[in-house]
Amino acid sequence: MPSNRREFVKGLAATGGLVAGGFPHHLGLFVSRASSTKRILILGGTGFIGPHQLQYAVARGHTVSVFNRGKSEGLVPDGVERLYGDRNGDLESLKGRSWDVVIDNPTTLPRWVRDAGQVLRGQTSQYIFVSTLSVYASWSTPDMRESAPVATMDDPTVEDTRRFYGPLKALSEQEAERWYPGQATIIRPGLIVGPGDRTDRFTYWPMRFDRGGEILAPGNPADPVQIIDARDLAEFIIRMAEEGHTGVYNTVGPRSPLTFGEMLAGLRASVSGSTEIRTTWADAEFLAAQGVRPWSDMPVWVPPGTERLGWSKVNIDRALAKGVTFRPLAVTAQETIAWFNTLPADRQAKLNAGLSPVREAEVLTAWHARIRG
Repeated sequence: MPSNRREFVKGLAATGGLVAGGFPHHLGLFVSRASSTKRILILGGTGFIGPHQLQYAVARGHTVSVFNRGKSEGLVPDGVERLYGDRNGDLESLKGRSWDVVIDNPTTLPRWVRDAGQVLRGQTSQYIFVSTLSVYASWSTPDMRESAPVATMDDPTVEDTRRFYGPLKALSEQEAERWYPGQATIIRPGLIVGPGDRTDRFTYWPMRFDRGGEILAPGNPADPVQIIDARDLAEFIIRMAEEGHTGVYNTVGPRSPLTFGEMLAGLRASVSGSTEIRTTWADAEFLAAQGVRPWSDMPVWVPPGTERLGWSKVNIDRALAKGVTFRPLAVTAQETIAWFNTLPADRQAKLNAGLSPVREAEVLTAWHARIRG
């Protein structure tokens, strides 16, 4: 894997491997078996990172069970034990069972951790909770480490996941530490990207470059970016399970700093075809005046400011020390395009993030009029 900035950017223009035509992809062909296998329970398992975890864990030779409501059976590989239930009060299928490791993917509500803890405490040696970088109370400091203060809320019983996503995740982390003392592993990923992403928060960009033409780019090319491929995250979590590492880990990439300009340049180099591509940068003030919102209309990007100096500048030394790896962005981009092209036509016609072609053209027209005027 690229070990420094130059190698990472150089790797953007090379696929580094076969491109998957669908989802899930071909992990089992390239994965060596673990030196010792474990019994792993994955809570969830059919969302974004779950299928990648399942496939990697099976390829590594582990005995895997998955607990969910059974609504996405096609994403569970053969050989995985299916346990059915609901985090809202139906945990019967987990009772009287034990596993070496429990991986909790979908939890936002603290009571879900608490309820599972009442059933599973003493029945596992390690509990891995997938949290988020959104737990931090402030983004005003660059190079933020895992010891930074987390967000709080006045009433911890309020279950408004949209408004209090970060504080609820922080409370869930605390429940994990309470129910599994000395056995909890807290993974804090940033923006998760790649094949299988239903939010399109990253997918917008490779698909936009694949379409070609004049592309609206936000802010300053030097604005920082941190992302992680869902497969890199999933594989890191499984390896943390294999090695029994506990503690808290910021888990985002790449290894060395990446700018928005470098990301877009890499995406441009990774798409095929002869369609002309032109990137037009518009500053944050203009975009705000046009009603173009960061993160949603311009995915991945958050304009820098005094209160956001630490955004996309999170310290990942602890995860690096435990062996997190990052595939080249070109691999992520090309395999995201390949996966997205397998989706139904109506899904492809309307992405869940980013500007529509009509709206982008309107903003570009306004930008050029401003420059001429």
